Amino acid sequence: MPRAGADPVRTATAAEVPEVVRLAELMYRSLGASLSEDTWARWRQAAERATTERLGHDLAVVVAEDPGDAGHLVSCGVGTVSTRLPNPWHDDDRVGYIQWMSTEPAFQRRGLARAVLRGLLQWFEALGIGNVELHASGAGAPLYRSEGFWEGSTGLALRHRAWDPPPAAGAPGTQGGA
Repeated sequence: MPRAGADPVRTATAAEVPEVVRLAELMYRSLGASLSEDTWARWRQAAERATTERLGHDLAVVVAEDPGDAGHLVSCGVGTVSTRLPNPWHDDDRVGYIQWMSTEPAFQRRGLARAVLRGLLQWFEALGIGNVELHASGAGAPLYRSEGFWEGSTGLALRHRAWDPPPAAGAPGTQGGA
């Protein structure tokens, strides 16, 4: 558990961006990303550059340190702000998105991810952003649901990605699939 009386989370500094990207890579690998080391290296470089450039503008990073090893980040969450056209239910054109949530396995189930998530939600709230979205893994979904996230009622979220083709018809998760 986080130390009694101590805030377990804080905002990351630019100098900590490489550690944040390390944790993000851990998240992607845990989701099954299997890439060449050259691809991982290019991604790390691009992710560090983009995170550093946007930090404090339209991006926030909330982190938790190992209580026994100051400077060693063990959990992080990254939130971004973007704009969309208003809709009839939400006339603010800004939307928050939680991009990366990652906790080292040895530090899971200690409340750190929840504290990081709450820190991000406080950042969005301070900006007046009431619409926050994320994509949850099966392991993360219970945490997000317990903090008020849900599937929504105004449509099914679908995606089109050039690098991630849809599954074959009839596969689990597709119409007509198991």
